[in-house]
Amino acid sequence: MNAEQIRLDEAHTHRTPWKKWGPYLSERQWGTVREDCSDDGNAWEYFSHDQARSRAYRWGEDGLAGVSDDKQLVCFALALWNGKDPILKERLFGLTNSQGNHGEDVKEYYFYLDSTPTHSYMKYLYKYPQVAYPYGDLIEKNRQRGRHDFEYELIDTGVFNDDRYFDVFVEYGKASAEDLLIEITVYNRGPEAAELHVLPTVWFRNIWSWGGEVSRPELHQIGDGTSAVSISHPDLGQRYLHVEGTNTLLFTENDTNNARLFQGTNQSAYVKDGINEYIVHGKSEAVNPAKQGTKASAHYRMTVPTAASHTVRLRLNETPPAIGSANKRTRGPFGADFAASMDERRREADEFFATVVADGLDGDQARVMRQALAGMLWTKQFFHYDVNKWLKEHGSDPFTPSRRASRNDHWHHMYNADIISMPDKWEYPWYAAWDLAFHVLALTMVDPDFGKQQLDLMLRARYMHPNGQIPAYEWNFGDVNPPVHAWATIFTYRLDKAAKGVGDEEWLQSSFQKLLLNFTWWVNRKDRSDRNAFEGGFLGLDNIGVFDRSAPLPTGGYLEQADGTAWMVLFCENMFEIAVELALSNPQYADMALKFVEHFYWIATAMTHVGDAGMWDEEDGFFYDVLRLPDGRAQRLKVRSMVGLLPLCAATMFQGKMTAKYPEVRDRINSFFETRAEIRTAIHDPLKLGVAGRQLASILDERKLRRVLAVMLDEEEFLSQHGIRSLSRYHAEHPFTFRVGDQDYGVGYLPGESDSGMFGGNSNWRGPIWLPVNGLIIRALLQYYAYFGEDFKVECPTRSGQLMTLYQVAEEITGRLSGIFLRDTEGRRPLYGGTEKFQSDSHWRDLILFYEYFHGDNGAGLGASHQTGWTGIIARLMDLFATTAPQQVLETGRLAATADVEPR
Repeated sequence: MNAEQIRLDEAHTHRTPWKKWGPYLSERQWGTVREDCSDDGNAWEYFSHDQARSRAYRWGEDGLAGVSDDKQLVCFALALWNGKDPILKERLFGLTNSQGNHGEDVKEYYFYLDSTPTHSYMKYLYKYPQVAYPYGDLIEKNRQRGRHDFEYELIDTGVFNDDRYFDVFVEYGKASAEDLLIEITVYNRGPEAAELHVLPTVWFRNIWSWGGEVSRPELHQIGDGTSAVSISHPDLGQRYLHVEGTNTLLFTENDTNNARLFQGTNQSAYVKDGINEYIVHGKSEAVNPAKQGTKASAHYRMTVPTAASHTVRLRLNETPPAIGSANKRTRGPFGADFAASMDERRREADEFFATVVADGLDGDQARVMRQALAGMLWTKQFFHYDVNKWLKEHGSDPFTPSRRASRNDHWHHMYNADIISMPDKWEYPWYAAWDLAFHVLALTMVDPDFGKQQLDLMLRARYMHPNGQIPAYEWNFGDVNPPVHAWATIFTYRLDKAAKGVGDEEWLQSSFQKLLLNFTWWVNRKDRSDRNAFEGGFLGLDNIGVFDRSAPLPTGGYLEQADGTAWMVLFCENMFEIAVELALSNPQYADMALKFVEHFYWIATAMTHVGDAGMWDEEDGFFYDVLRLPDGRAQRLKVRSMVGLLPLCAATMFQGKMTAKYPEVRDRINSFFETRAEIRTAIHDPLKLGVAGRQLASILDERKLRRVLAVMLDEEEFLSQHGIRSLSRYHAEHPFTFRVGDQDYGVGYLPGESDSGMFGGNSNWRGPIWLPVNGLIIRALLQYYAYFGEDFKVECPTRSGQLMTLYQVAEEITGRLSGIFLRDTEGRRPLYGGTEKFQSDSHWRDLILFYEYFHGDNGAGLGASHQTGWTGIIARLMDLFATTAPQQVLETGRLAATADVEPR
């Protein structure tokens, strides 16, 4: 094992807490549900960016390139001032949902360049303009733009003209689990020398202002003229921040400035924005001359020559400063061991990723993959939310008869205080259950333990609702996300088993029992008519439907959703897979496996019902949602979207090891199908054997599969040069419309940003390319390939005359997706579109952003710019085809990562 793998093992066995310190600060705590105490639930307006510098947070902290301990008691981050900005740059700025013409959007340029899974080494880059940051211009220009206009970005304001900006690199290295080395290097990219104030800041999360008997922690400068801060916390103990190169330490309190915000009275002269007032406005009275408080900054004032750099170093550890040390050069906190340790951690990071990045990938592919994984690891956050306490503070105590209704008031059991993988720590600084399942696909490449922990969290009693529902996200825990948890669970189990030679059956069994609760919730709550046709609302696909699928329909009645039903078919398959794995060592699970076989085929046949009222349209060869009206009539809503492709994804290949061990189960399964001939003709025949005697659970038989693939692989419909679109391009010239009374509802092809405010208007499923569903399609194609083999070929693209196996189709789609991020033959990356600085400037062109979704025609990045979360699965997809040959899939039925798990 290399050094980082040893650290992972020590963390796993609890010998050394290597993960105790990490990038666990949010990048936006303001504007979140947790901090919202408003009567109308408008979280964006209740706690604004302008207030954030002066107002103490209740539930968490944010910062620039920040780190904290795993309970976010002590926080460290960077603050900057260029001498021109109206405020310190302590946190990232962006527009609120109502300010942006396409919803909320961060207006900064920052990049996650590297991180090991234990955070023994991390690297971050922030690009800071040397001219005044254009806060007002960004707000006003975006306010003037409409839904059909492009967003007005920071680079459009001209602040980076003539390269008048600083590149601020922040690196962290762990000399030991409790010894954090910090190196901040500032490069002046501008044409002349420029001044910069650098303020590395340490502070406590405010736990003392909210009632109860809480001891107040304390920071203070050690001795006179020393450059060290004592950090004393009643729960964390004693730490020290050592500062090199300056004796200027500024202290204040992490308390709300009531006078500024609410015309109230401050309990102390020193408040949260005290250091801002001192630096920006020269108010010496705003900082504590006694050199103590709960927030402190080291102040570096530097002039950096053009094309030059300046480095400052700090160290956070448990070792008190040796005042008057005879040999500070070698023995002090910044002796020779500091540089040696940092260099060693950089080298060890390279060694670790050399074992992760496949040998077959070239330099640019390796760069994309490493930055994708770095983003996954940087996007961890301490998420703290005691819903019961929050509801009581909002007058919504569930045990008070006169309580008022409040957001999440049926989730008072929830208590969250964990490190969780976020979709995007600025735009979505809260977990989302179905996003998290996709995060695990990439995270398990570098840290399988963390992946398992993430899946386990959502099933714990303090997360999962007592009725079995998995929480969606803080805006509404009761929203319904696609049930992909079981799929991520069996994938993670197999990966772990392949790596260690033995599976964690205790974890798998525990997960299965809790997933049973969730499955039962779906069956009881989302199958309104007991027809095995499921609803679920928007199901993560926001504006994909002709109506808002989470709201009452303007027609009355309800929808039978092709995607909701397909998700349930896949859920059945995954639960069957888990039950089979457990049955191999515990026969009690054999009956459960049989139960999910029955569930699967009842739901699958409901999807393929032929006739006017079914989801399958024989004429179009495609699946659609069905609108069931109050008068009993039914109508397909013929929108060609990802909704109709998801039934293709509900396919899983099985090899029959359990039925070989338990012949009586095999006989019962055979009897079930032999007495129900209609099932075998409605879907893929479950008794028909494929390559190597394999069986296939699939909604689509071969004929239907070919028809759906013909639509999906048509470049005039779904197949883009950059992946599979979420809505067919057919609707560009043939928009779908539905009239209700005197109002028309429509869906047209929109390859870029949304043109409506549905679901906040900050995402669009009417044409763009989304990585997670593309990943599901690729998974399904490989399942079909393992069953049908080399003889099953289709035209790809449709009408091209080029025949491909389904492995080759999956590889082709992956290549198109990867091409979004990679330099093309002209050296340009499609994700950056026409933004020339990102395409040609040597200080920008190799910095990769992993956007939320991508333009359906040109591949440009759209939506949240740092949603490495599920877009980070590009790393898994690139690795898949670099490590797995088609013959291997045919021989083992599995990919390289899990091949030795399945029986031959």
